[in-house]
Amino acid sequence: MLHLQGYGSSSSDSEPDDGKARAEKHQTEAQASADASAHLKPVDSQYSVVKSLEICAAPLVVPMGQSEVSRAVAPTTKEINYNPRYEELFAPVAGPENPFLTQQMKAPKNMLTGFVENAHISDFQFENQRKTFHSYGYALDPSVDGKGTAPEEGPSYVGHLQAAYDTDGVTVFESSKAKTIAGEKRKRMKNDDPEDVEGFTGPWGKYENEQTVARPNEKERAEIEEMMAKKHRRHKVKEDKPIEEKSVLHIKDAFDYQGRSFLHPPHDVGVNLRKAGAPDRCFLPKAHIHTWTGHTKGISAIRWFPVSAHLLLSCSMDARVKLWEVYNERRCVRTYSGHRQAVRDVSFNNKGERFISAGYDRYLKLWDTETGDVISRFNSRKIPFCVKFHPDFNKQHLFVAGTSDKKIICWDTRTGEVVQEYDRHLGAVNTITFVDENRRFVTTSDDKSLRVWEWDIPVDMKYIADPTMHSMPAVTLAPNGKWLACQSLDNKIVIFSAINRFKMNRKKTFTGHMVSGYACNLDFSPDMSYLVSGDGDGKCYIWDWKTTKLYKKWQAHDNVCIATLWHPHEASKLVTAGWDGLIKYWD
Repeated sequence: MLHLQGYGSSSSDSEPDDGKARAEKHQTEAQASADASAHLKPVDSQYSVVKSLEICAAPLVVPMGQSEVSRAVAPTTKEINYNPRYEELFAPVAGPENPFLTQQMKAPKNMLTGFVENAHISDFQFENQRKTFHSYGYALDPSVDGKGTAPEEGPSYVGHLQAAYDTDGVTVFESSKAKTIAGEKRKRMKNDDPEDVEGFTGPWGKYENEQTVARPNEKERAEIEEMMAKKHRRHKVKEDKPIEEKSVLHIKDAFDYQGRSFLHPPHDVGVNLRKAGAPDRCFLPKAHIHTWTGHTKGISAIRWFPVSAHLLLSCSMDARVKLWEVYNERRCVRTYSGHRQAVRDVSFNNKGERFISAGYDRYLKLWDTETGDVISRFNSRKIPFCVKFHPDFNKQHLFVAGTSDKKIICWDTRTGEVVQEYDRHLGAVNTITFVDENRRFVTTSDDKSLRVWEWDIPVDMKYIADPTMHSMPAVTLAPNGKWLACQSLDNKIVIFSAINRFKMNRKKTFTGHMVSGYACNLDFSPDMSYLVSGDGDGKCYIWDWKTTKLYKKWQAHDNVCIATLWHPHEASKLVTAGWDGLIKYWD
């Protein structure tokens, strides 16, 4: 400041008062040095300024280079209240980087699938290229700018490149050069003279050098007939002659001292087998008590003798049907042989005097249970997968069979004729179950549907099919007649109501077993407290009916446990059959 005060004074003016000026100079310097160190000296208490003196620890200070600090603009900002500079708008995004983002997630987006920019293109050109691509398989590459490509390279295409280069990129709105080449187009013979009645062709003239197909001569006709006969023989199903039907009685005492056959239920077993009532309470079986052996191949199905259940009927893949004793010595009573191939299913009539067997040789055979004679044979030229007698006593001459050609056929055993056909399924019919006091029956099929039919009306009254449903190759009616337990191939047992609406009970689903690919039959305990089923690994499973909780499982067979039956008069006795050819009795 002192230097600024002395700035501009001339040397001539200062010469007379040189001494005086020098003294004033020394005095000013001393005062300035004293003022500079005044903050280091203690403040005199007599000054009142001390009382109002306050120290500001963070004064407002203009930082160095503030003009270079730019304001950050968030990428999501839509509106700005000031005029930003170019550097601010196009600065990189500030802030920490997320290390877990992929390259695709880091890319800027203005919609869910990416960044969309408006492109201006003629509607005609867009449709032209789109239709060309759908018709010819190629189109111009939209990602290549025509200005950047060299003239000798030509346009770039996407799709079927060879076709594009062969036709020189012709679009659907342009005529192909290949069609206009001379000599390529076939010429017709023309005669447009209307006076020539015989030779007039008009627009229907033949092509030049066209050969008219003539009738085959004798030699060619003989060759065609021979070829057609071979084709017909190849597709014709060979009808095998019925095999010799026989049965073998394995016990000596077929009749007791009163002349009653083995079909008569015994009285000396400690259980009243003649009544239809179930035990009051059932229990889980704990031990293996007997094994019936005799079949050389896997078992297909097992059935109790009606009402008494003192006999057990089994059919097998060894083409035989066997009848076994359940009480006393538990012997094999009789073997029935009459099928060429495996027997798929068997069914007793109400009295048990007769049963019908369905085999893969396309025959259904009605047998006399006591004598072993075949009473009649039925053939629909298709494989029967299931068979059932009508449960009503006044309709014991009728039975229904589900076949591989999607039909349910009803036969009359008295005449041997088909009396009704139910043809609505879209796949092979797997099961037939009578419900609603035998007025209706329920069928399941490979078409993953369940259909309900009124008896003798060939149109289904209810069709149940859901995208979540699987094929159900085994169905059992509950003892009270209110529920249908269906073995579903997604390793579940699903329950349908057997009255009124036939609605699926989604709260009752039994899981835990593996039946995918196998038609494992299931059964209820007589008091409806348990549900039992086999599975593909040979295990037997028992669930609680009310809670759907899995109570017990054990290894019953070495191969698939295909069938399980709970004895209708015993509280804890159970029969299982497997593909190992064994039938086991559990208690």
